[in-house]
Amino acid sequence: MRRDQRAFLWDVREAALAVQSFTEGLGASDYAAHEMAQAAVERKFEVIGEALNQLSKLDAALAQRIPELPQIVAFRNQLIHGYAGVKPETVWHVSQHSLPELLAAVQHLIHELDAGADPNS
Repeated sequence: MRRDQRAFLWDVREAALAVQSFTEGLGASDYAAHEMAQAAVERKFEVIGEALNQLSKLDAALAQRIPELPQIVAFRNQLIHGYAGVKPETVWHVSQHSLPELLAAVQHLIHELDAGADPNS
């Protein structure tokens, strides 16, 4: 049985909201000094990247509407496989500057799907 594309979008939304919650009230230096926050945020970025990777296999047209999708999946791969040792500053920057745009796009697509609109048009 194929998984509904909304499930992948929901996974992305929930993980993005968790990242925002985990970093709320922290500055870049606080985050860099907080190993548990780093681990939690990195794990949620792994979930985001994997969900979007699976979405791209299930519904490529819908996935193309996600801004920077290839870079998000590549970021997940870097985190998982330790390529180039992703620094806390990089993860912090992504969480503060790229994640809000991703979250907005995903919430918009979820709304379209829930409303019965064709998200590929």
